[in-house]
Amino acid sequence: MIINNDTAQKTAEFLLQIKAIKLQPSNPFTWSSGWKSPIYCDNRIILSHHGTRTFIREHLAEQILEKFGKPDVIAGVATGGIAHGVLVAQYLGLPFVYVRPEAKKHGRQNQIEGYLEKGQRVVILEDLISTGKSSLKAYEALIEFGAEVRGMAAIFSYGFDIAKENFEKEGCEFFTLGDYDSLITEASKTGFISDDEIEQLREWRVNPESWGK
Repeated sequence: MIINNDTAQKTAEFLLQIKAIKLQPSNPFTWSSGWKSPIYCDNRIILSHHGTRTFIREHLAEQILEKFGKPDVIAGVATGGIAHGVLVAQYLGLPFVYVRPEAKKHGRQNQIEGYLEKGQRVVILEDLISTGKSSLKAYEALIEFGAEVRGMAAIFSYGFDIAKENFEKEGCEFFTLGDYDSLITEASKTGFISDDEIEQLREWRVNPESWGK
């Protein structure tokens, strides 16, 4: 879910301007899941653009406080959520940890890196939510550790129903600054892509597993 429509539109505008969003309906990307996709979102590019980086950091921080209250710790999801999580934690004057997809096989065999105490209030920071499965691994790890997870914040979501179902099943609240619908609106308004391409993007979101096959 997005918190604010104006923020969502501005987020889409920034992501398109810095080319963090790639739209290629005629030459689709292949995700690690095997899905064919007309869109690819790379929020790491935000880190190279001061204005966009500042906007994202400040709005994530403000919305975290508004929705979840001030936590004790910000936890970034490895790897995309680490840098953005550090920026938000620094802005809020909070400690930071990050969560691996699974525990290391060597050394201290940590899954959660950094100093965290049981019972501390945590908000998770993710860069992107697709189906939610990888993001929720971090949630599960923190709950198992004994943290009090208030919820998750992310920069962008594709808005899949399966993601909403997965988060509801785990009982994890979340919000994103931008979403797929806002992106389509902004791309259409600015002429970033054609009407035919926009229709393809809408069709993909309805049935991403079989699109392009």
